[in-house]
Amino acid sequence: MQDLIKKAGQVKLLVMDVDGILSNGQIIYDANGTETKAFSVQDGVGIKSLARYGILTAIITGRSSPMVDKRAAEIGVDYIVQGRDDKLIALNELLATLDSALNISAADCAYMGDDLPDIKAMQTVGFAPTVPNAHPEVIKRSHMVTTRAGGMGAVREICDLILKGHGHYEDFIAHYTLDAAKADEEKLEDNWS
Repeated sequence: MQDLIKKAGQVKLLVMDVDGILSNGQIIYDANGTETKAFSVQDGVGIKSLARYGILTAIITGRSSPMVDKRAAEIGVDYIVQGRDDKLIALNELLATLDSALNISAADCAYMGDDLPDIKAMQTVGFAPTVPNAHPEVIKRSHMVTTRAGGMGAVREICDLILKGHGHYEDFIAHYTLDAAKADEEKLEDNWS
């Protein structure tokens, strides 16, 4: 696990596929032919947590969907690339467009994918996690498999791991608990004693 935390600590940009990673991979059409997807709220909190500490996020997906734009805007995804079948070319083009001051190479990226079109991009980056319902060839070439499936909190697992690798996890959790406030109160009481 320490090796994975170390890899995650090098991540400056988390790149995610959508279908099978941010969603469960199902494409549902209503009677009017409108496509819908379901996204995990926990993944959204995880992505927002990375932004709090200056870690960038991106989506690269083979399909194009206004729902992806909407969800990405809601949770603050920095870069969105849709309608690209060759994920490696899309990743390289994205990296080429980044401000040189960011100093981000493929080695500084995590790429989360679940199917064959994701493999080349995953083989290029420094950290390549996947989900348990990924294609077996993707699992074989990944650095780790999350405990949760795509669309069910898998991205959140990776976000938490990245925060741990960067040493921000405890600080992030403290924003949501009273533990830090209680510890500060106890210190004040000790000082008055």
